[in-house]
Amino acid sequence: MPPFFFVISIKLWHWAGMKNNTISISPEWAPHAAVWAGWPHLLAEWGSPFQAARDQISVFLKALCQVVPVKVACGSREAYGSAFFAFEAEIQAGQISLHTLPSGDIWLRDTGPIFAIQNEQPCALGFKFNGWGGKFVMSGDTMTSGAIAGVEQTKFVSHDFILEGGAIDLDDDGRLLTTRQCVLNPNRNSGWTEASAEAALKAAFGVSQVIWLGDGLLNDHTDGHVDNIARFIAPGMALCQTASGADDPNAQIYKTIEADLRDAGITPVLIPSPGRLEDADGHPIPASHMNFLISNKHVFLPVYEDRYGPKAVAAFEAAMPGYKIVPQKANAILTGGGSFHCMTQQVPKI
Repeated sequence: MPPFFFVISIKLWHWAGMKNNTISISPEWAPHAAVWAGWPHLLAEWGSPFQAARDQISVFLKALCQVVPVKVACGSREAYGSAFFAFEAEIQAGQISLHTLPSGDIWLRDTGPIFAIQNEQPCALGFKFNGWGGKFVMSGDTMTSGAIAGVEQTKFVSHDFILEGGAIDLDDDGRLLTTRQCVLNPNRNSGWTEASAEAALKAAFGVSQVIWLGDGLLNDHTDGHVDNIARFIAPGMALCQTASGADDPNAQIYKTIEADLRDAGITPVLIPSPGRLEDADGHPIPASHMNFLISNKHVFLPVYEDRYGPKAVAAFEAAMPGYKIVPQKANAILTGGGSFHCMTQQVPKI
């Protein structure tokens, strides 16, 4: 095993304030060259579910690496060692590689770069990060994006506003989906209005339309990331959830999301939610079937228990007939604040 060290980029540029650019982002359903994923290493952030989360992530990544090369970001010496032990066979087979780089924990969708094409050249877009509005500030998270770009030897384009990757979703036809609760929250970019936010998002991502939803799931510490409530699966078509059970805490939120999508000209495709799930204190937790990852014609779908999981799988199979649906347990991962989409970032095949 090599000694632990932080990767220093050998080919890293910072471009800010660029003008007259053409930029495009591949939708998630486009082919992937690789997928980056996190590996838990901050025991204090996880508490007792720490090992259970590692176990579920191990199952997920062993399935994922069968369809796309997986690159695991290891933010500590211990993380490298435990990941090597967990994935030794897959590493030997060339399906998984380990990379020592700064990483607060596993949430690479928010701390990693967003890969794009700018002026006909591949690049990695980086944004300021402040720990989800200052709630979870972890050492290394502000350096993860540039470090991954360095490993990929991809030009790094730095933007001067705060944005997490889970706060947006894009189709392949100039649309960007987001929420007011997160993007207009004063704990991100103080003073932003819809107009100023739209201008920044359109310039950064080359989109022509920003579609605003309102609130995210109850008790979602990300302040309503859109990748927990609505996801594009084709141009102009988005999955969203319907309430499961009379006690579903997000029933009205789901209805509002569906109506807002229709009003914006988006075709909603309805998937049953996981229903009411609670933490140890009896509070609703933001479990969602929307936090799936699409990779190379496979959909890695988080499920949480047996009541509504099979119904969600059947609904996904009907909604995405050209894809293999791969349901996997994510209860322990969710205790850290997210699921499969939150902990990954795809590298599109160019």
